[in-house]
Amino acid sequence: MKIKSLALQALLIAGLLMASRFTLTASIQPFLVRTYSLSVPSPSRLPKSLPCPLWSSSFSFCLHNLHNSVTSSSIPHFSSCSSISAPSMAASAALDEIPQSNPLLQNFYFPPFDAVEAKHVRPGILTLLKKLEGDLKELERTVEPSWSKLVEPLEKITDRLNVVWGIVNHLKSVKDTADLRIAIEEVQPEKVKFQLRLGQSKPIYNAFKAIRESPEWNTLNDARKRIVESQIKEALLHGVTLEDDKRDKFNKIQQELERLSHKFDENVLDATKKFEKLIVDKHEVDGLPSTALGMAAQTAVSKGHENATSENGPWIITLDAPCYLSVMQHAKNRSLREEVYYAYITRASSGEMDNTSIIDQILKLRLEKAKILNFNNYAEVSMETKMATVEKAEELLEKLRSASWNAAVQDLEDLKDFSKKQGAVEANDLNHWDISFWSERLRESKFDINEEELRPFFSLPKVMDGLFSLAKTLFDIDIESADGLAAVWDKDVKFYRVNNSSGSPIAYFYFDPYTRPSEKRGGAWMDEVVSRSCVLAQDGAPARLPIAHMVCNQTPPVGEKPSLMTFREVETVFHEFGHALQHMLTKQDEGLVAGIRGIEWDAVELPSQFMENWCYHKETLMSIAKHYETGESLPEEVYFKLLTARTFRAGSLSLRQLRFASVDLELHTKYVPGEPELIYAVDQRVCKKTQVLPPLADDKFLCSFSHIFAGGYAAGYYSYKWAEVLSADAFSAFEDAGLNDSKAVKETGHRFRETILALGGGRAPLEVFVEFRGREPSPEPLLRHSGLLPGSAAA
Repeated sequence: MKIKSLALQALLIAGLLMASRFTLTASIQPFLVRTYSLSVPSPSRLPKSLPCPLWSSSFSFCLHNLHNSVTSSSIPHFSSCSSISAPSMAASAALDEIPQSNPLLQNFYFPPFDAVEAKHVRPGILTLLKKLEGDLKELERTVEPSWSKLVEPLEKITDRLNVVWGIVNHLKSVKDTADLRIAIEEVQPEKVKFQLRLGQSKPIYNAFKAIRESPEWNTLNDARKRIVESQIKEALLHGVTLEDDKRDKFNKIQQELERLSHKFDENVLDATKKFEKLIVDKHEVDGLPSTALGMAAQTAVSKGHENATSENGPWIITLDAPCYLSVMQHAKNRSLREEVYYAYITRASSGEMDNTSIIDQILKLRLEKAKILNFNNYAEVSMETKMATVEKAEELLEKLRSASWNAAVQDLEDLKDFSKKQGAVEANDLNHWDISFWSERLRESKFDINEEELRPFFSLPKVMDGLFSLAKTLFDIDIESADGLAAVWDKDVKFYRVNNSSGSPIAYFYFDPYTRPSEKRGGAWMDEVVSRSCVLAQDGAPARLPIAHMVCNQTPPVGEKPSLMTFREVETVFHEFGHALQHMLTKQDEGLVAGIRGIEWDAVELPSQFMENWCYHKETLMSIAKHYETGESLPEEVYFKLLTARTFRAGSLSLRQLRFASVDLELHTKYVPGEPELIYAVDQRVCKKTQVLPPLADDKFLCSFSHIFAGGYAAGYYSYKWAEVLSADAFSAFEDAGLNDSKAVKETGHRFRETILALGGGRAPLEVFVEFRGREPSPEPLLRHSGLLPGSAAA
């Protein structure tokens, strides 16, 4: 397909990335560290169920930077990781005073996910906050501008809160109940109050400033400079210099934003769960593959239809992702597709679960918050901790939009022509509920690929084996099952140990693969359970080992069959594993910038999107694509068809992401809450430039846009495309080295591990990229991989 001026577009995109600010910004979520001052066995020597410090989550937890005043200008020697002092016995004694009957307050090496109930939340959190308030007062009283008197005790305070709140917050995402929601709502204001108190501490803030202004500043390594700079910046963003009425107003806004964000997320989950369509007529589910029918029958059984079967029903259709996608792609019943599509795009937009007013309130409060901090809009606040500026993000999106538009127009024309040839009555009037269905039919016709027929070749056990084999090849690590070593929250959750080449453990991770629509929120994510940290090392170990969890919502096993995955589900597992690798393979000694901490948000998707590329690497794909019954390998011709089909509808898929990113920026820059233009009108206006097929007038997708209203992507959804440029270029280093040259692949993988994965937030992401790639990033690989360059083909 002909794209005009692509060379110029590529240069412009490259210029945008080069112009990114090199500022030392804060972590994705500042101060995500935790600590207990207990002496405990190291993970390599633990028996099964394991007393020791409790660690927990939060890549998605938004704690912040604490700052205090100083009178002394002298800066003591800054110790290295190897010379950090042992945890204080005073802190251990204080822990002993905490009631031990509450699992949230006990000491564990791994969190007691199986023991925590809603009844433990209120007493556990309130007891913890009372103790931490005392610890904070002591820190403010004794603080000095030194690492041992400022950063280390601060890391310990924040760690303890992240640990306990992380357990609760994680369970809410994967094991949601009405009682747990109520318990969290009761204590959330107190938790936010403490966070604000911590983030607005002037003694700590002044101590960080004293470090930066001291003669010793230039002797600090890059990681420590990044920590100091980011904590000063984050303190300012959290109102440390505000006084009296302004601070009170700011704090009330923060409290309300937290409450609204939780309510938004709950409404989306509840609205998704609420929709159930019982079908008894087999003709109505014509076209649905056996996997989808099996899931729908299992759902029916769980709802009281004990005799439901895949073959004869009844079936219950839901809005859970695997079911929804199957209906959209395969149901011949057009009216069923329309009903399910409409229900999906109007989730949480009416009745008690209506998020419309919540969105308006969130946008209004974010704008007020920005104004209090002397910014023009909330997007400017967001960009303070990112690589890009608002202008650079908008320019990148426009360049990618112009490169994608003509291809997307042709995509729609191709669907119209194809459906017309198939005699479809809707051919001249294709609507949104027709696009996925006819796209799948066209894909099958054009590439002779039926995704459902490929499922037997992608069983979860084989996929994980192949993924772990790839990790060994690229990064010289071994991953083994460690089920039983740590408590889990559901019987299907797996636990793994990551070993280095000598067999010693260097990290652990949980994997929760399957959808559970009645209790688990949708989507896929990776989160940290605990990060690498020298300060929090125990039992003489040089550093605390990182622990992660990966959560997906893929097709569960049906009957005696294992989970048989779509190719997209395979890509999703590789994506989340990329995040986990950056967390687990870090070599940063400073806990506050280890792993995913401290990395600018618009660079954090680099490793995840990088890993997706390996799904199209022949050796990797053929290693995982084994028929679950016969062991037969995926036919080689099918692999080449998958490779060719990689760029199928690339223009349309690109515009979909650009719509989300553009409406996000529009709402956080130009939109004024309370003005005549409604949020939905903003989306419709954005869609005129980003969607070839205009959205329905009733499209309310914003009401379920959790990324920006209940997640960390507010004024940051563009990050997916920003990081996609970086990740495609990073993978092109392997292409340049030779994907069939095993020695070159291993050498390049080692370099990737030692830079992108190892350095964490201790260096600016553009510096890290240049160290790996040997030059600044180029957009050409992304456009080439997407088939948006003339003559390009999938690599």
